[in-house]
Amino acid sequence: MLRTSWRKIVPVLVPTVLAIIPAPTGLPQHAWWYFAIFVGVIVGLVLEPLPGGAVGFIGVTLIGVLARVVLFSPAQLADPAFRATAEAVRFTVSGFANTTVWLIFTAFIVATGYEKTGLGRRVALLLVKAMGRRTLTLGYAVALADLALAPFTPSNTARSGGTLFPVLKSLAALYESKPNDPSARRIGGYLMWTAIAATTVTSSMFATAMAPNLLALEMAQKTVNVTVTWLEWLTAITPVALLLFLATPLLAYLLYPPEVKTGGAVPQWAGQELERMGPLSGRERTLGGLVLTALALWIFAGDLVDATAVAMVVVALMVVTGVVGWDDVLGNRRAWNTLVWFATLVALADGLTRVGFIKWFAETVGGALRGLAPMTATVATVLVFFLLHYLFASVTAHVTALMPVMLVVSTAIPGVDPATVTLSLVATLGIMGVLTPYATGPSPIYFGSGYIRASDYWRLGAIFGAIYIVVLTCVGIPWIVMTR
Repeated sequence: MLRTSWRKIVPVLVPTVLAIIPAPTGLPQHAWWYFAIFVGVIVGLVLEPLPGGAVGFIGVTLIGVLARVVLFSPAQLADPAFRATAEAVRFTVSGFANTTVWLIFTAFIVATGYEKTGLGRRVALLLVKAMGRRTLTLGYAVALADLALAPFTPSNTARSGGTLFPVLKSLAALYESKPNDPSARRIGGYLMWTAIAATTVTSSMFATAMAPNLLALEMAQKTVNVTVTWLEWLTAITPVALLLFLATPLLAYLLYPPEVKTGGAVPQWAGQELERMGPLSGRERTLGGLVLTALALWIFAGDLVDATAVAMVVVALMVVTGVVGWDDVLGNRRAWNTLVWFATLVALADGLTRVGFIKWFAETVGGALRGLAPMTATVATVLVFFLLHYLFASVTAHVTALMPVMLVVSTAIPGVDPATVTLSLVATLGIMGVLTPYATGPSPIYFGSGYIRASDYWRLGAIFGAIYIVVLTCVGIPWIVMTR
C-alpha cells in the first residue's frame, strides 16, 4: 500500500516543485509550466502508478484543461481571432492524427492474425529448427532479419513492428514464455529487447532505413549546404553501426539474459511440430500473401503509397477474408492501450516545440558551446542532440525541431566542419530510438508486448544508449573526421 502511494505521489510532486521554481531566463513562464507537467508524465511512465496509456491520457487531458495557462502565450490569448478552447481540444486529440500511431496499432492486429491462423507459430518453428539450438543464435537471426530489410524499408515500424514482432511473439510462445508473467524472462524478454535494439542500429546504418534520415539530409542541404549521398552515409557510419550490430545480441544476452540458454532437443521437436501442422492452410496463405504484398509496397513503393495506408489496407483485407474477425480487433486490449498511450505522448512531445521550450533549450546550449575547440564542440553537439531525444516521442519531430538549430549553432563555431557535424548528428538518429519506450515507432510495440517490464526497459535503454553513444563519439566521429 505504501509503495503504491509513493508511486502515485512522486509524479505529482515533481512537476509541482518544478512549477514553483521561477522560469529560466529567456523562457516564457507558460512554457516552463508546460515542461513541468511533461516531466511529471515521464516520471509517471517510469514509476507506473497507473498503466502507461492512463498516464499519457491524464497528462494530455491536464494540458488541455490548463491550456490557457500552460499551452498558449499571452500574445495568443490577447488576439481576438484566437479561439483558445477550440485550439486546446485540437491539441488534446492531435496525437490520434499521427500516421505512425496507427501504423503501430495495425502491427498489433497483424500479430493477432499470425496467432489466429497459426502462421506465426509455423514461421517460429522454422526459425527454431534452423537456429534454435542456442538462444544467442536466435538473437542473431532476429538481428539479421532486420538487417536484410533495412536498406529497402524506410519505416522501422513497418520493418520491425509489422514484420518481425508477430513472428517473435509466436516464437516466445513456443518456449512457454508468456507476456505479463514471470515466464516472460524465459526467452521472450531477450528476443523482444534484441529486436528493438537491433532495429535502432540498422536504422542508423542506412540513409533509407528510416524516413527521418532522409528528412535530416534535406535539412542539412538547405541549412548549411551539405549534401550527403547514400554511399557517403554508408561509408561514414558503417564502422560504428557494424560494431554495434555485431555486439547487440550478445550485449542483450549478457545484460538481459534469457532463462533458456540451450535446447539440443528443441530443433528436433520443432521439426516434429511442423510435420504435425501439415501443409499451409488457406488462411495462412491469405495472411502470408497480404504480409508479403505489404512488405513489397513498403520496400519498393514508399514514394507512392504511405506505409500506414498499406498497413490499414492489410488489416481491412484480413477482416474481409476472415483471417481475423472484427471482434478480434475490438478485443485486442494491448493494441488499443498502446494507441492511446502513444497518441497522447506524441501530442505532449509536440507541445514542447509549440510552446518554444525546445528552441530555447537548443539556443541556450548553443551559447554554452561557443568558445570550445572544434572537435570538443562537435562531440558536445552530438551528445546534447542525442540526449534531448528523451523529450521526443518521434524521431521525425526531433529532426524537425532540432536539426536546423543544432546545425546552425555548431557550424557558427570557428573550425567546425559542416559536413562532419552533419554526418555525426545523423548517425544518432537511429540509435537514439533505444533510449525510451516511446523513442521510435517500434518502441511502443515491444514495450506493450508485456515481455519487458517498464523498469527494465528504462534501465536497458539507458545502458544501451550510453554504450551506443560512447562508441559513436569515440570511434565514429574520429572515423568521420579521418574520411572527410
